[in-house]
Amino acid sequence: MAEDEKNPAREIIADYAQAHFRYFRTADGTVYAQRNGHPVARPIRSQGTTGSHRQELLVGLYKDGRGVFNGTAMKEALDLIEALALSEPVRAVHIRVAPGFDGATWLDLGRTDGMSVRIHPTGWDIAVPDPGEVCWRRTQLTGELPLPAKDTDGKGIDLLFRLCNFASASSECLAMAWLVGCLGPSVPVPAPFLTGPQGAGKSTAGRMLMRIIEGMSGDLRRAPKDEENLLAAVAAGWITALDNLSHMTPDMSDAMCCIVTGAENVKRALFTDGDVFRVGYRRPLLLTGIDVGVIRPDLAERLLPLRLERPAGRRTEAELWAEYADVLPVVLGSLLDLTVKVRAAEAETPTDLRMADFAHLCAQLDVATGLGALAAYRASLDDLNDDVIEGDLLAQTVLQHAETITPGTAQRMTSTEWLACLSRVYSGDELRALPKGWPTTGKVLSDRLKRLQPTLAARQVLIEAGRTKEGRYLEMTRPAPTPPHEQPPLP
Repeated sequence: MAEDEKNPAREIIADYAQAHFRYFRTADGTVYAQRNGHPVARPIRSQGTTGSHRQELLVGLYKDGRGVFNGTAMKEALDLIEALALSEPVRAVHIRVAPGFDGATWLDLGRTDGMSVRIHPTGWDIAVPDPGEVCWRRTQLTGELPLPAKDTDGKGIDLLFRLCNFASASSECLAMAWLVGCLGPSVPVPAPFLTGPQGAGKSTAGRMLMRIIEGMSGDLRRAPKDEENLLAAVAAGWITALDNLSHMTPDMSDAMCCIVTGAENVKRALFTDGDVFRVGYRRPLLLTGIDVGVIRPDLAERLLPLRLERPAGRRTEAELWAEYADVLPVVLGSLLDLTVKVRAAEAETPTDLRMADFAHLCAQLDVATGLGALAAYRASLDDLNDDVIEGDLLAQTVLQHAETITPGTAQRMTSTEWLACLSRVYSGDELRALPKGWPTTGKVLSDRLKRLQPTLAARQVLIEAGRTKEGRYLEMTRPAPTPPHEQPPLP
């Protein structure tokens, strides 16, 4: 009797699996299988119709002459493997972009052979990463990228912008900064918001930007109706691109803030009473639309408005995307060359901007290219502050009242007193009715003002909260203008 016939089927499967795969767990407790010598790992409980670990095992056992096994034997073997893997060291898995050794980062090309791009301080090259350095996780949203071209002399960037309809050089340099930021696994980047008149090609430009990193199969999506579906889409890919936004609820706005700067979601595990699973995420986000209505201040600080204009001439979709597919290797190669230059540039980090990492990247881009990306970023934030103020009657009223405060002095009142004061300022002599959404209590006013603090500070109106023996207060200040430096006397 053959040796395999003496062993139960589950033992044959388990022995074969441990000989050909490495099993480990991630920080959230998910167990992954990684074929020996290959950088791609799959969750062993995946029930995907293509590419699941169960299918890997079935095909491997069959091709190696071990036989065909039923579902019960496979389940028992995987249960044992999963239990053994829980005692293995924790490892991280990455989608599309990952940190490597010695300051390098990796870009997954989505190929079956595992070929990836290693971006290091002295350049970039194409190789299969060592499984001990990088472990890729792939989903149905992970498209394949072409092999990037070498020695492009930067012409790929010009080819890209020739296909897009950006209205100004400022929008182009900010788009470049965002693309470079997308290749950094530890750099949170603001979400580009592609705006412009109808027919400006916003959706097409959005697809072109994301497909540089996500491949030709990457596409824009309609915004999900709830936060749970949005986070599911975010967790399955690297860049999440939402098309044709016309309205944004407060909950969706908060979710987008979390996506840009990072957060963790904890949910109850299915079919359990007390178990939970954790999903941490921070992803590049891209939005398109003509207008999303009122923008909340916290989201405005995380947006990157890129304006487009209507093209002088039209082309067919087939012609446009055929040309894009031809130049994509050159565009990707030029982006990688630019990324190496930007990372090597020395620049100070601006300390007055919320997205300090991206502001530092813009400063590095300026050192490397002299494009003025940091100034363009500041100007874009200033425009967004204007949008926030134009859409918020309370902010407009606060700025109107602040004009009555002497620069360099402060005005202090309780939140209830401030509510009465600002309501009088809004109503004026005409005794206008207070608008819908106006704060109804001092607590609501205090919360609204805290949210508006960065926007008002950009207009030289400072709001601070404090407490004395008498109780809590809000203080409004207009800083005194800084006197110009005296010129030294002429010799």
